[in-house]
Amino acid sequence: MSGSATRWQGLVLIAAVSASTLWLWMSGQLGLYVAPRHEAFVTIMAAIGLVASLLSAVAPAAHDHSAAAPRWNRLLAGTATGISAVVATTMLVLPPATLTSATATLRAINSTSQSSASAADVASAATSSTDAFSINDWASILRQTSDLAFYSDRNVTTIGFITADPEDPENMFYVSRFVITHCAIDAQAIGLPIYLENWGSTFEADQWIDVTGEFGTNRSRDSSQAIALLPDDITGIDQPTEPYLYA
Repeated sequence: MSGSATRWQGLVLIAAVSASTLWLWMSGQLGLYVAPRHEAFVTIMAAIGLVASLLSAVAPAAHDHSAAAPRWNRLLAGTATGISAVVATTMLVLPPATLTSATATLRAINSTSQSSASAADVASAATSSTDAFSINDWASILRQTSDLAFYSDRNVTTIGFITADPEDPENMFYVSRFVITHCAIDAQAIGLPIYLENWGSTFEADQWIDVTGEFGTNRSRDSSQAIALLPDDITGIDQPTEPYLYA
């Protein structure tokens, strides 16, 4: 592959990725991929990348005197170019979308703690102190204690999307969210296990819901979760404007 061809491929890919990033920003959907605190930086860099690629395209190219690259180098360059082209095309063609329950399952729900909520602090506080707890806070507490007495008379109200429990997908699911630190690549799935027999007859995976209930003994025979949220009310809702939580 000649230096001229490589140069044009690079310019086109930079321009495509930069333009798609700016389009996401202008359409208000960049937040589906990048944490809000990084949006300004990403947008500025995309603008610089687009301008630089356009200026480079109209600038005269230096004559290529280099010898032909080794076959292995050409293969690596071609592979990298192909991957970049797929990424750029995907960003331009496919509509922006949030991460789904399939991603949540792959990344293992509640594999890491994303909240500083402490079970010790909550235990000594009034039950009303947890009324404003987020799904992130409750997920953190569940990792710390399975003592049913701890959860007594503590109501839970939260929203999230449905992710089927792989151990008992017919009767268990997680009301789940993604927590993002920098961008969608580092998103961590969190959630609260819910027992609802034959839930698939009423709801479906990835559906957003508003849940109210209390924690109690998990009635599932197949799930390894000792405690589950026993819902008093579940209502389907639209996906919120900001579907992610941020660390």
